[in-house]
Amino acid sequence: MSKLTDSVSALAAAVCAANGCTLWDVDYVKEAGTYYLRIFIDRDDGVSLDHCEAVSRALDPLLDDADPIAESYILEVSSAGLERVLKKPADFAKCLGKRIKLKLYSPKNGKKEFMGTLTAYDDAGTITLDTDETFTKAETSNVRLTID
Repeated sequence: MSKLTDSVSALAAAVCAANGCTLWDVDYVKEAGTYYLRIFIDRDDGVSLDHCEAVSRALDPLLDDADPIAESYILEVSSAGLERVLKKPADFAKCLGKRIKLKLYSPKNGKKEFMGTLTAYDDAGTITLDTDETFTKAETSNVRLTID
């Protein structure tokens, strides 16, 4: 993560915990000339609009006080979603035994997309599927949960 998203993550994680949620991810992107700070949250029993609103209302003044972002931006708080992106080792650990869709930067055995059940993820960043295929995190462009 960048220094900016690290500092926002520290603020957001505490706010999420105080509101019965966990922080899944933080993205800061520029789209069509506008900056967006996106906070993705999770709960074991699902995220509602009320959860997103509570986190947004509590986090907004903390971000104003800390002022980690120089530019003007739009704050968005939402669920990580059913087909959430897996980035961090903790994401992979939490999703062991679940179906994932994996996209590669370069083809492997003539394919750039693979689907299967995540059976292992290790400290070296090796991803193993139930199809006995293995990939390194570095060769993947995107890994996300998938719903059949």
